[in-house]
Amino acid sequence: MTEERPGRIERRLAAILAADVVGYSRLMGLDEAGTARVLREHRVVVDALVARHAGRIVKTTGDGLLVEFLSVVDAVECAVAVQAAMAVRNEGVAPDRRMLFRIGINLGDVLIEGDDLLGDGVNVAARLEGIAEPGGICVSSSAYDQVRGKVAVEFADLGEQSLKNIARPVRAYAVVGDSLGGDTRAAPAMRTVQSVPHLSIVVLPLSNIGGDPAQEYFVDGVTESLTTDLSRMVGSFVIGRNTAFTYKAKHVDLKRVGRELGVRYALEGSVQRSGNRMRINIQLIDTETGNHLWAERFDKPVADLFDMQDEIISRLAGSLNVQLVAAEARRAERTPDPNSLDLYFQGLACANQGWTPEHMTKARAFFVRASILDPDNIEALVGTAMADAMSASGHMTDERVARFAAAEAALSKVLRLVPDHARAHMYIGFVQISNTPVVGLVRPLMSPL
Repeated sequence: MTEERPGRIERRLAAILAADVVGYSRLMGLDEAGTARVLREHRVVVDALVARHAGRIVKTTGDGLLVEFLSVVDAVECAVAVQAAMAVRNEGVAPDRRMLFRIGINLGDVLIEGDDLLGDGVNVAARLEGIAEPGGICVSSSAYDQVRGKVAVEFADLGEQSLKNIARPVRAYAVVGDSLGGDTRAAPAMRTVQSVPHLSIVVLPLSNIGGDPAQEYFVDGVTESLTTDLSRMVGSFVIGRNTAFTYKAKHVDLKRVGRELGVRYALEGSVQRSGNRMRINIQLIDTETGNHLWAERFDKPVADLFDMQDEIISRLAGSLNVQLVAAEARRAERTPDPNSLDLYFQGLACANQGWTPEHMTKARAFFVRASILDPDNIEALVGTAMADAMSASGHMTDERVARFAAAEAALSKVLRLVPDHARAHMYIGFVQISNTPVVGLVRPLMSPL
Protein backbone atom coordinates (compact mmCIF):
# COMPACT_ATOMS: atom_id res chain seq x y z
CA MET A 1 0.00 0.00 0.00
CA THR A 2 1.13 3.54 -0.73
CA GLU A 3 1.68 5.62 2.36
CA GLU A 4 -0.45 8.77 2.34
CA ARG A 5 1.47 12.03 2.32
CA PRO A 6 0.58 14.59 4.97
CA GLY A 7 -1.54 17.51 3.82
CA ARG A 8 0.50 19.94 1.75
CA ILE A 9 0.38 23.63 2.63
CA GLU A 10 -0.64 25.62 -0.43
CA ARG A 11 1.40 28.66 -1.36
CA ARG A 12 1.53 31.10 -4.23
CA LEU A 13 3.28 34.29 -5.26
CA ALA A 14 0.94 37.27 -5.06
CA ALA A 15 0.89 41.04 -5.07
CA ILE A 16 -0.75 42.15 -1.83
CA LEU A 17 -2.28 45.58 -1.25
CA ALA A 18 -3.10 46.65 2.30
CA ALA A 19 -5.07 49.86 2.91
CA ASP A 20 -6.23 51.58 6.06
CA VAL A 21 -7.92 54.88 6.99
CA VAL A 22 -5.69 57.36 8.82
CA GLY A 23 -7.06 58.40 12.23
CA TYR A 24 -10.30 56.48 11.88
CA SER A 25 -10.96 56.38 15.62
CA ARG A 26 -10.57 60.17 15.84
CA LEU A 27 -12.99 60.65 12.95
CA MET A 28 -15.50 58.32 14.59
CA GLY A 29 -15.21 60.33 17.79
CA LEU A 30 -16.01 63.54 15.90
CA ASP A 31 -19.01 62.15 14.01
CA GLU A 32 -19.72 58.45 14.33
CA ALA A 33 -22.71 58.19 11.97
CA GLY A 34 -21.27 60.60 9.39
CA THR A 35 -17.87 58.86 9.33
CA ALA A 36 -19.47 55.43 8.87
CA ARG A 37 -21.58 56.78 6.00
CA VAL A 38 -18.62 58.44 4.25
CA LEU A 39 -16.54 55.28 4.60
CA ARG A 40 -19.33 53.23 2.98
CA GLU A 41 -19.47 55.70 0.08
CA HIS A 42 -15.67 55.61 -0.30
CA ARG A 43 -15.69 51.81 -0.24
CA VAL A 44 -18.14 51.67 -3.16
CA VAL A 45 -15.65 53.64 -5.26
CA VAL A 46 -12.67 51.62 -4.01
CA ASP A 47 -14.41 48.29 -4.69
CA ALA A 48 -15.15 49.37 -8.26
CA LEU A 49 -11.50 50.33 -8.82
CA VAL A 50 -10.29 47.04 -7.37
CA ALA A 51 -12.61 45.11 -9.70
CA ARG A 52 -11.45 47.12 -12.71
CA HIS A 53 -7.81 46.27 -11.95
CA ALA A 54 -8.61 42.56 -11.55
CA GLY A 55 -8.07 42.50 -7.80
CA ARG A 56 -9.69 40.19 -5.25
CA ILE A 57 -10.71 41.59 -1.89
CA VAL A 58 -9.46 39.03 0.61
CA LYS A 59 -10.97 40.62 3.67
CA THR A 60 -12.07 43.89 5.21
CA THR A 61 -11.40 44.98 8.78
CA GLY A 62 -13.62 47.92 9.60
CA ASP A 63 -11.66 50.79 8.12
CA GLY A 64 -9.11 48.62 6.29
CA LEU A 65 -8.95 46.07 3.52
CA LEU A 66 -6.59 43.49 2.07
CA VAL A 67 -6.54 42.86 -1.69
CA GLU A 68 -4.76 40.24 -3.81
CA PHE A 69 -3.58 40.87 -7.38
CA LEU A 70 -1.95 38.52 -9.86
CA SER A 71 0.02 41.45 -11.30
CA VAL A 72 2.09 43.96 -9.31
CA VAL A 73 1.50 46.54 -12.04
CA ASP A 74 -2.26 46.13 -11.53
CA ALA A 75 -1.79 46.53 -7.78
CA VAL A 76 0.17 49.77 -8.08
CA GLU A 77 -2.11 51.23 -10.76
CA CYS A 78 -5.12 50.38 -8.59
CA ALA A 79 -3.49 52.09 -5.58
CA VAL A 80 -2.78 55.16 -7.71
CA ALA A 81 -6.39 55.24 -8.92
CA VAL A 82 -7.73 54.85 -5.36
CA GLN A 83 -5.62 57.69 -4.00
CA ALA A 84 -6.56 59.91 -6.94
CA ALA A 85 -10.25 59.21 -6.34
CA MET A 86 -9.91 59.90 -2.62
CA ALA A 87 -8.10 63.19 -3.32
CA VAL A 88 -11.04 64.26 -5.48
CA ARG A 89 -13.60 63.15 -2.90
CA ASN A 90 -11.78 65.14 -0.19
CA GLU A 91 -11.94 68.39 -2.17
CA GLY A 92 -13.85 70.98 -0.16
CA VAL A 93 -13.72 68.88 3.04
CA ALA A 94 -12.16 70.51 6.11
CA PRO A 95 -8.61 69.16 6.68
CA ASP A 96 -9.49 67.68 10.08
CA ARG A 97 -12.48 65.82 8.55
CA ARG A 98 -10.78 64.33 5.48
CA MET A 99 -10.73 60.57 5.22
CA LEU A 100 -7.27 59.61 3.95
CA PHE A 101 -5.94 56.16 3.13
CA ARG A 102 -2.46 54.79 3.60
CA ILE A 103 -1.59 51.99 1.17
CA GLY A 104 1.19 49.39 1.30
CA ILE A 105 2.05 46.93 -1.50
CA ASN A 106 4.29 43.89 -1.42
CA LEU A 107 5.12 41.07 -3.82
CA GLY A 108 5.73 37.91 -1.84
CA ASP A 109 4.95 34.30 -1.12
CA VAL A 110 1.67 33.77 0.75
CA LEU A 111 -0.02 30.86 2.51
CA ILE A 112 -3.49 29.93 1.33
CA GLU A 113 -6.11 29.06 3.92
CA GLY A 114 -9.49 28.80 2.24
CA ASP A 115 -10.24 32.30 0.89
CA ASP A 116 -7.78 33.88 3.32
CA LEU A 117 -4.08 34.66 2.78
CA LEU A 118 -1.45 34.52 5.51
CA GLY A 119 2.29 34.79 6.00
CA ASP A 120 5.07 37.35 5.64
CA GLY A 121 3.95 38.25 2.11
CA VAL A 122 0.80 39.70 3.69
CA ASN A 123 2.44 41.04 6.84
CA VAL A 124 5.02 43.09 4.94
CA ALA A 125 2.28 44.81 2.93
CA ALA A 126 0.43 45.65 6.15
CA ARG A 127 3.59 47.07 7.77
CA LEU A 128 4.42 49.14 4.68
CA GLU A 129 0.92 50.60 4.84
CA GLY A 130 1.73 51.69 8.39
CA ILE A 131 4.77 53.73 7.32
CA ALA A 132 3.13 55.30 4.23
CA GLU A 133 2.23 58.98 4.28
CA PRO A 134 -1.48 59.81 4.67
CA GLY A 135 -2.82 59.78 1.11
CA GLY A 136 0.33 57.97 -0.04
CA ILE A 137 1.59 54.61 -1.26
CA CYS A 138 4.59 52.64 -0.03
CA VAL A 139 5.91 49.55 -1.87
CA SER A 140 8.54 46.93 -1.10
CA SER A 141 11.67 46.50 -3.19
CA SER A 142 10.27 43.24 -4.58
CA ALA A 143 7.25 45.15 -5.91
CA TYR A 144 9.34 48.13 -7.03
CA ASP A 145 11.64 45.93 -9.12
CA GLN A 146 8.64 44.65 -11.08
CA VAL A 147 6.90 47.99 -11.72
CA ARG A 148 9.87 50.27 -12.30
CA GLY A 149 9.49 51.78 -15.77
CA LYS A 150 6.05 50.17 -16.23
CA VAL A 151 3.90 52.65 -14.32
CA ALA A 152 3.89 56.40 -14.88
CA VAL A 153 4.80 57.44 -11.34
CA GLU A 154 8.04 58.35 -9.64
CA PHE A 155 9.34 56.65 -6.51
CA ALA A 156 11.47 57.90 -3.63
CA ASP A 157 13.88 55.39 -2.10
CA LEU A 158 13.17 55.22 1.64
CA GLY A 159 16.08 52.85 2.29
CA GLU A 160 16.03 49.82 4.58
CA GLN A 161 13.09 49.83 6.97
CA SER A 162 12.82 47.81 10.17
CA LEU A 163 9.19 46.70 10.25
CA LYS A 164 7.43 45.42 13.34
CA ASN A 165 7.51 41.60 13.65
CA ILE A 166 9.36 41.24 10.32
CA ALA A 167 12.69 39.48 10.84
CA ARG A 168 14.75 41.28 8.22
CA PRO A 169 14.78 44.93 7.15
CA VAL A 170 12.74 45.68 4.01
CA ARG A 171 13.82 48.24 1.45
CA ALA A 172 10.86 50.52 0.76
CA TYR A 173 9.88 53.04 -1.90
CA ALA A 174 7.20 55.75 -1.77
CA VAL A 175 5.18 57.11 -4.68
CA VAL A 176 5.92 60.83 -4.86
CA GLY A 177 4.37 63.88 -6.50
CA ASP A 178 3.96 67.62 -6.07
CA SER A 179 2.18 68.62 -2.89
CA LEU A 180 -1.48 69.64 -2.93
CA GLY A 181 -1.21 70.90 0.61
CA GLY A 182 -2.14 69.12 3.81
CA ASP A 183 -1.54 65.40 3.76
CA THR A 184 -2.60 64.50 0.21
CA ARG A 185 0.95 64.68 -1.10
CA ALA A 186 0.85 62.06 -3.78
CA ALA A 187 -2.44 63.09 -5.34
CA PRO A 188 -1.21 65.26 -8.27
CA ALA A 189 1.01 62.55 -9.69
CA MET A 190 -1.74 60.01 -9.20
CA ARG A 191 -4.34 62.11 -10.92
CA THR A 192 -2.26 62.49 -14.08
CA VAL A 193 -1.42 58.80 -14.43
CA GLN A 194 -4.82 57.32 -13.69
CA SER A 195 -5.61 55.23 -16.72
CA VAL A 196 -9.11 55.63 -18.09
CA PRO A 197 -10.39 52.74 -20.21
CA HIS A 198 -11.79 53.25 -23.70
CA LEU A 199 -15.57 53.37 -23.83
CA SER A 200 -15.78 53.69 -20.05
CA ILE A 201 -19.16 54.97 -18.92
CA VAL A 202 -21.43 55.27 -15.93
CA VAL A 203 -25.21 55.24 -16.39
CA LEU A 204 -26.40 57.53 -13.62
CA PRO A 205 -29.84 56.81 -12.16
CA LEU A 206 -32.49 58.67 -14.16
CA SER A 207 -34.41 61.36 -12.30
CA ASN A 208 -38.07 60.74 -11.62
CA ILE A 209 -39.49 64.19 -12.31
CA GLY A 210 -42.68 64.63 -10.34
CA GLY A 211 -41.58 62.12 -7.72
CA ASP A 212 -44.45 59.69 -8.27
CA PRO A 213 -43.42 56.61 -6.21
CA ALA A 214 -45.41 54.34 -8.52
CA GLN A 215 -43.15 55.48 -11.37
CA GLU A 216 -39.89 54.70 -9.56
CA TYR A 217 -39.59 51.05 -10.62
CA PHE A 218 -39.90 52.01 -14.28
CA VAL A 219 -37.26 54.75 -13.97
CA ASP A 220 -34.81 52.43 -12.19
CA GLY A 221 -35.58 49.68 -14.69
CA VAL A 222 -34.53 51.88 -17.63
CA THR A 223 -31.26 52.72 -15.82
CA GLU A 224 -30.47 49.07 -15.07
CA SER A 225 -31.35 47.83 -18.56
CA LEU A 226 -29.15 50.48 -20.19
CA THR A 227 -26.27 49.49 -17.92
CA THR A 228 -26.67 45.83 -18.92
CA ASP A 229 -26.97 46.52 -22.67
CA LEU A 230 -23.98 48.87 -22.81
CA SER A 231 -21.79 46.36 -20.94
CA ARG A 232 -22.23 43.97 -23.90
CA MET A 233 -20.52 46.40 -26.24
CA VAL A 234 -17.06 45.38 -27.44
CA GLY A 235 -14.30 47.22 -25.59
CA SER A 236 -16.65 48.85 -23.07
CA PHE A 237 -16.16 49.30 -19.34
CA VAL A 238 -19.46 50.08 -17.61
CA ILE A 239 -19.69 50.98 -13.94
CA GLY A 240 -21.88 48.49 -12.10
CA ARG A 241 -25.42 49.20 -11.01
CA ASN A 242 -24.67 49.23 -7.27
CA THR A 243 -21.92 51.83 -7.65
CA ALA A 244 -23.97 54.01 -10.01
CA PHE A 245 -26.96 54.02 -7.65
CA THR A 246 -24.90 55.62 -4.86
CA TYR A 247 -25.42 58.84 -6.87
CA LYS A 248 -29.21 58.45 -6.96
CA ALA A 249 -31.16 61.61 -6.11
CA LYS A 250 -27.94 63.62 -5.74
CA HIS A 251 -26.86 66.71 -7.64
CA VAL A 252 -23.43 65.71 -8.93
CA ASP A 253 -20.56 67.36 -10.77
CA LEU A 254 -20.07 65.09 -13.78
CA LYS A 255 -16.40 66.00 -14.11
CA ARG A 256 -15.90 64.90 -10.52
CA VAL A 257 -17.87 61.70 -11.11
CA GLY A 258 -15.60 60.96 -14.05
CA ARG A 259 -12.49 61.43 -11.91
CA GLU A 260 -13.89 59.44 -8.99
CA LEU A 261 -14.94 56.45 -11.09
CA GLY A 262 -12.28 56.73 -13.80
CA VAL A 263 -14.73 56.92 -16.71
CA ARG A 264 -14.74 58.98 -19.90
CA TYR A 265 -18.49 59.28 -20.31
CA ALA A 266 -21.61 59.67 -18.21
CA LEU A 267 -25.20 59.09 -19.25
CA GLU A 268 -27.86 61.05 -17.36
CA GLY A 269 -31.46 61.87 -17.91
CA SER A 270 -34.97 62.14 -16.57
CA VAL A 271 -38.41 60.58 -16.84
CA GLN A 272 -41.60 62.61 -16.62
CA ARG A 273 -45.16 61.40 -16.79
CA SER A 274 -48.00 63.75 -17.59
CA GLY A 275 -51.43 62.25 -17.94
CA ASN A 276 -51.27 59.49 -20.49
CA ARG A 277 -47.87 60.53 -21.94
CA MET A 278 -44.34 59.66 -20.92
CA ARG A 279 -41.33 61.88 -21.72
CA ILE A 280 -37.75 60.64 -21.35
CA ASN A 281 -34.70 62.87 -21.86
CA ILE A 282 -31.21 61.36 -22.16
CA GLN A 283 -27.83 63.11 -22.49
CA LEU A 284 -24.35 61.68 -23.11
CA ILE A 285 -21.61 63.79 -21.48
CA ASP A 286 -17.84 63.80 -21.83
CA THR A 287 -16.70 63.80 -18.18
CA GLU A 288 -13.32 65.32 -19.05
CA THR A 289 -14.74 68.48 -20.60
CA GLY A 290 -18.34 68.44 -19.39
CA ASN A 291 -19.51 68.82 -22.99
CA HIS A 292 -22.78 67.28 -24.17
CA LEU A 293 -22.00 64.83 -26.97
CA TRP A 294 -25.49 63.62 -27.80
CA ALA A 295 -29.06 63.94 -26.58
CA GLU A 296 -32.32 62.14 -27.32
CA ARG A 297 -35.93 62.64 -26.29
CA PHE A 298 -38.74 60.09 -26.25
CA ASP A 299 -42.28 61.41 -26.00
CA LYS A 300 -44.82 58.58 -26.22
CA PRO A 301 -48.30 57.70 -25.05
CA VAL A 302 -48.27 55.41 -22.06
CA ALA A 303 -49.28 51.87 -22.91
CA ASP A 304 -47.67 48.79 -21.43
CA LEU A 305 -44.71 50.12 -19.43
CA PHE A 306 -42.58 47.03 -19.93
CA ASP A 307 -43.08 47.02 -23.70
CA MET A 308 -42.31 50.72 -23.75
CA GLN A 309 -39.15 50.13 -21.68
CA ASP A 310 -37.95 47.47 -24.14
CA GLU A 311 -38.53 49.79 -27.10
CA ILE A 312 -36.72 52.68 -25.43
CA ILE A 313 -33.76 50.55 -24.37
CA SER A 314 -33.42 49.05 -27.85
CA ARG A 315 -33.39 52.46 -29.54
CA LEU A 316 -31.13 54.04 -26.94
CA ALA A 317 -28.55 51.25 -26.81
CA GLY A 318 -28.22 51.16 -30.60
CA SER A 319 -27.79 54.93 -30.86
CA LEU A 320 -25.40 55.07 -27.92
CA ASN A 321 -23.16 52.39 -29.40
CA VAL A 322 -22.70 54.47 -32.54
CA GLN A 323 -22.22 57.72 -30.59
CA LEU A 324 -19.65 56.23 -28.21
CA VAL A 325 -17.64 54.73 -31.08
CA ALA A 326 -17.69 58.10 -32.85
CA ALA A 327 -16.54 59.86 -29.67
CA GLU A 328 -13.67 57.39 -29.22
CA ALA A 329 -12.68 57.85 -32.87
CA ARG A 330 -12.54 61.62 -32.38
CA ARG A 331 -10.31 61.14 -29.34
CA ALA A 332 -8.04 58.82 -31.33
CA GLU A 333 -7.69 61.43 -34.08
CA ARG A 334 -6.22 63.82 -31.50
CA THR A 335 -3.86 61.17 -30.09
CA PRO A 336 -0.27 61.57 -31.35
CA ASP A 337 0.50 57.88 -30.86
CA PRO A 338 -2.74 55.86 -31.22
CA ASN A 339 -2.74 52.30 -29.92
CA SER A 340 -4.44 49.27 -31.43
CA LEU A 341 -7.78 49.95 -29.75
CA ASP A 342 -7.73 53.60 -30.86
CA LEU A 343 -7.26 52.47 -34.46
CA TYR A 344 -10.01 49.85 -34.11
CA PHE A 345 -12.53 52.48 -33.01
CA GLN A 346 -11.51 54.76 -35.88
CA GLY A 347 -12.12 51.89 -38.29
CA LEU A 348 -15.48 51.10 -36.73
CA ALA A 349 -16.51 54.76 -36.90
CA CYS A 350 -15.69 54.77 -40.64
CA ALA A 351 -17.72 51.60 -41.21
CA ASN A 352 -20.67 53.10 -39.32
CA GLN A 353 -20.83 55.95 -41.86
CA GLY A 354 -22.12 53.63 -44.57
CA TRP A 355 -21.35 50.79 -46.97
CA THR A 356 -19.48 52.80 -49.58
CA PRO A 357 -16.15 52.00 -51.28
CA GLU A 358 -14.52 55.02 -49.61
CA HIS A 359 -15.70 54.17 -46.10
CA MET A 360 -14.87 50.46 -46.44
CA THR A 361 -11.37 51.23 -47.74
CA LYS A 362 -10.66 53.65 -44.88
CA ALA A 363 -12.14 51.29 -42.29
CA ARG A 364 -10.09 48.35 -43.54
CA ALA A 365 -6.89 50.41 -43.39
CA PHE A 366 -7.52 51.26 -39.73
CA PHE A 367 -8.33 47.63 -38.86
CA VAL A 368 -5.16 46.38 -40.58
CA ARG A 369 -3.02 48.93 -38.71
CA ALA A 370 -4.66 47.90 -35.45
CA SER A 371 -3.83 44.23 -36.13
CA ILE A 372 -0.20 45.08 -36.96
CA LEU A 373 0.17 46.93 -33.64
CA ASP A 374 -1.52 44.12 -31.71
CA PRO A 375 -1.83 40.74 -33.46
CA ASP A 376 -4.03 39.57 -30.55
CA ASN A 377 -6.69 42.22 -31.24
CA ILE A 378 -9.48 39.85 -32.25
CA GLU A 379 -11.94 42.67 -32.94
CA ALA A 380 -9.57 44.28 -35.44
CA LEU A 381 -9.32 40.96 -37.27
CA VAL A 382 -13.13 40.70 -37.37
CA GLY A 383 -13.27 44.28 -38.62
CA THR A 384 -10.85 43.54 -41.46
CA ALA A 385 -12.93 40.50 -42.47
CA MET A 386 -16.12 42.57 -42.30
CA ALA A 387 -14.63 45.23 -44.61
CA ASP A 388 -13.45 42.55 -47.06
CA ALA A 389 -16.82 40.81 -47.05
CA MET A 390 -18.83 43.99 -47.55
CA SER A 391 -16.55 45.25 -50.30
CA ALA A 392 -16.80 41.93 -52.14
CA SER A 393 -20.55 41.51 -51.73
CA GLY A 394 -21.23 45.07 -52.84
CA HIS A 395 -18.99 44.76 -55.93
CA MET A 396 -16.71 47.51 -54.58
CA THR A 397 -13.60 45.64 -55.67
CA ASP A 398 -12.34 43.69 -58.68
CA GLU A 399 -10.94 41.05 -56.32
CA ARG A 400 -14.22 39.60 -55.06
CA VAL A 401 -13.06 36.00 -54.84
CA ALA A 402 -9.84 36.91 -53.06
CA ARG A 403 -11.64 39.24 -50.63
CA PHE A 404 -14.26 36.61 -49.77
CA ALA A 405 -11.49 34.04 -49.24
CA ALA A 406 -9.50 36.42 -47.03
CA ALA A 407 -12.60 37.24 -44.97
CA GLU A 408 -13.49 33.57 -44.49
CA ALA A 409 -9.90 32.69 -43.49
CA ALA A 410 -9.76 35.53 -40.96
CA LEU A 411 -13.13 34.66 -39.45
CA SER A 412 -12.24 30.97 -39.24
CA LYS A 413 -9.10 31.96 -37.30
CA VAL A 414 -11.19 34.08 -34.93
CA LEU A 415 -13.62 31.23 -34.29
CA ARG A 416 -10.77 28.84 -33.54
CA LEU A 417 -9.58 31.28 -30.89
CA VAL A 418 -13.02 32.43 -29.68
CA PRO A 419 -15.59 29.77 -30.68
CA ASP A 420 -18.59 31.76 -29.42
CA HIS A 421 -17.74 35.10 -31.04
CA ALA A 422 -21.21 36.21 -32.21
CA ARG A 423 -20.16 38.75 -34.84
CA ALA A 424 -17.62 36.36 -36.35
CA HIS A 425 -20.39 33.76 -36.74
CA MET A 426 -22.67 36.36 -38.31
CA TYR A 427 -20.08 37.53 -40.83
CA ILE A 428 -18.88 34.07 -41.82
CA GLY A 429 -22.50 33.14 -42.50
CA PHE A 430 -22.86 36.29 -44.57
CA VAL A 431 -19.70 35.38 -46.54
CA GLN A 432 -20.90 31.86 -47.25
CA ILE A 433 -24.34 33.04 -48.39
CA SER A 434 -23.04 35.95 -50.47
CA ASN A 435 -20.33 33.90 -52.15
CA THR A 436 -22.69 31.36 -53.73
CA PRO A 437 -23.52 31.62 -57.45
CA VAL A 438 -27.20 30.99 -56.80
CA VAL A 439 -27.73 33.90 -54.47
CA GLY A 440 -25.40 36.34 -56.15
CA LEU A 441 -25.42 39.85 -54.76
CA VAL A 442 -26.78 40.15 -51.23
CA ARG A 443 -27.44 43.62 -49.95
CA PRO A 444 -25.75 43.97 -46.50
CA LEU A 445 -28.35 44.79 -43.88
CA MET A 446 -26.44 44.29 -40.62
CA SER A 447 -24.60 46.90 -38.61
CA PRO A 448 -20.83 46.57 -38.10
CA LEU A 449 -21.27 46.97 -34.33
